[in-house]
Amino acid sequence: MYIYGRNSVLEALSQDKHPVKRLFISKKRGEEKIVRLALNRGIKILEVPDKVLRDLVGNQNHQGFVADVDFIYEPLDSLFELPVVLALDHIQDPHNLGALARSAAAFGVRGFVVPKDRAVHVTPAVVKVSEGNVFKISISVVTNLRMAIEEFKERDFWIYGSDMEGKALWDVSFPERVVLVLGSEGKGLSRLIKETCDEFISIPMEPGVESLNVSVSGAVFMYEFYRRARSGRGNDR
Repeated sequence: MYIYGRNSVLEALSQDKHPVKRLFISKKRGEEKIVRLALNRGIKILEVPDKVLRDLVGNQNHQGFVADVDFIYEPLDSLFELPVVLALDHIQDPHNLGALARSAAAFGVRGFVVPKDRAVHVTPAVVKVSEGNVFKISISVVTNLRMAIEEFKERDFWIYGSDMEGKALWDVSFPERVVLVLGSEGKGLSRLIKETCDEFISIPMEPGVESLNVSVSGAVFMYEFYRRARSGRGNDR
């Protein structure tokens, strides 16, 4: 896929898991950190007119940089050693996935599970919204999300579902191994996925606010996991 924008391309060049095949740069750009990184890694660099960049990514704000990158998905069992994993129940908006990836990188969450069908995967828009931070997340694509969650349960993960009727976040004591399941835009968690959850949690809010966007609520949950892990008190409220 062709990713674009300085930060997205810089993050892609700063990691080794996802191969960067070619770097396209505008003739207007001089020698920058991006070019040096690409040269050091032996990546082919093509200096091209802006029109070529537009042909690759349309009218997106490429900032003079486009890279051809293969995003590598991970097997599910590679996530079993992580303390916190997000399971995304058919989220379809690339902006939500990108925003969740950016927050996850900020708060130390390194694993996502997404369904194969009827769900967004990593696209150039996801990379851009995440500012390239999606390259820091191990993402597993599974045929059956419910069965994948059951595999985490078998390995002593506690499964939390995000639900407005759930227990208030500040009243929950978190164990060491957690899967947080976030529902799709508009529909929330599906019935079958709800049946796999051990407990439901919610974000206390002022009256009159119906709900938060899934990427915002996910960021709040991840920050709370991060705060308690940093304080060394998983049961701290």
